[in-house]
Amino acid sequence: MTDFIRARSTEQKAQRLEEIKTVAEQQFSQHPYHEITLTTIANDLGWSRANLYKYVTTKEEIFLSLMSEKYQAYIDALCAALPVECGFSAEVVAEVWAGIANAHKEYFRYGDILNSIVETNVSVEKLADFKSTYYKGVEKLGGQLTPILNINSELMEKFITTIYYQGVGLCGWCRNNPIVSEALKLAQIEREEIDFKTEMKDFIYMCIMWYQQ
Repeated sequence: MTDFIRARSTEQKAQRLEEIKTVAEQQFSQHPYHEITLTTIANDLGWSRANLYKYVTTKEEIFLSLMSEKYQAYIDALCAALPVECGFSAEVVAEVWAGIANAHKEYFRYGDILNSIVETNVSVEKLADFKSTYYKGVEKLGGQLTPILNINSELMEKFITTIYYQGVGLCGWCRNNPIVSEALKLAQIEREEIDFKTEMKDFIYMCIMWYQQ
């Protein structure tokens, strides 16, 4: 184990948190969520678990911060690609949105554990910060999409959220889970492979048509 030097300044603490998140993200890219613990994160950092507790209280706190960053990157990409003056048709919006969703699939994978796991084991204050970031993003994106798509602004949150949950579900379906693959093989079930981007494009276009009514 490497010698641990406790961070003192705000900058040093921020650097430590980035190191923690980097390791957690790397582990989640290789392992299911339930196999990741504060102990596995501390081990990869070369820290003791007690030293890790100086910066975070729960594993979920780390993943909430990661989710917030991935959400912000996703929203920023959508807002940059779909400016108010773009004049895109519904078909083009669906194509552009699906491409961005495909580039941010990890955001949707994190979404799969957000409501039922991550949000149940963090402080109210940290969750409030996350929700504030989330709704500011929805408001910004919705404000741009309303004139482009001619969708009632009062329906925009539902519209954006519906697409989000479809992305979460499709991401889980498309992800190669070896246990599921083995179970399907044992059950002699052949499951059709689907393309995330294509499915998202078709779904987004369908939602646009529905919410424009």
